[in-house]
Amino acid sequence: MSGSNEQKFTAQRAPPLAIGCRHGYLEGVKILLVEDETEIADFVRDGLGEQGFAVDCCDNGSEGLEMATTGSYDAVVLDLMLPGRDGLSILKTLREGQNNVPVVIITARGETAERIEGLNLGADDYLAKPFYMDELIARLRAVWRRSTGDGQAVLHLADLSANLMTREVSRDGDSIDLTPKEFSLLVYLMRSPGRVLTRTQILEQVWDYQFNPGTNLVDVYIRRLRNKIDTNGKVPLIHTLRGVGYKMAVEG
Repeated sequence: MSGSNEQKFTAQRAPPLAIGCRHGYLEGVKILLVEDETEIADFVRDGLGEQGFAVDCCDNGSEGLEMATTGSYDAVVLDLMLPGRDGLSILKTLREGQNNVPVVIITARGETAERIEGLNLGADDYLAKPFYMDELIARLRAVWRRSTGDGQAVLHLADLSANLMTREVSRDGDSIDLTPKEFSLLVYLMRSPGRVLTRTQILEQVWDYQFNPGTNLVDVYIRRLRNKIDTNGKVPLIHTLRGVGYKMAVEG
């Protein structure tokens, strides 16, 4: 289904998910979405995913706090009315624990006093429902850029670097040309150096498959990535654990 990028979410009907704007495409930026309304969560997850964001979702405030505390996220999209623990409580706990992850609050409750309370507790931005998908994306880009210094967040492993904003990859100063999906795979691996990631985990995070399609898709892309990253006598950074999965690490 096609549609304008100015479609607004309503509780009665989810809008078309075709979002045409590709300016400032942030491949691999990892977002935690804490929202208990399934329709809204699906809408936001799909909309952000089309713009290159990697999105983890949960529908419970207690679980959301645990994920925000233990996970490695570039920003959190946080509803206020949640089961388990409300959004303001989550935000307060994060800030008291010196967790400065950017937080954008989304809520149907738009009272000025509550908005001020959220901002005073350390929210980076506030968006009232219903909202435009493009506006949420723009606000996420803005808070993420502010938190990383104009968006120049760069992942490093040994002499390999990946810029999340520009999608530029280089090793030992040599530029490496990757497809969007290869870049997403590389970023996912680089975010967890030394950690073994199974094929199922990779399929879920990079391809958004909730099941194993029974193909060697992951192996094919790992091979392509290895042929670009670990070449010309360079120390291998991508490692295979036979029967388990893959990891990125400096070994030896």
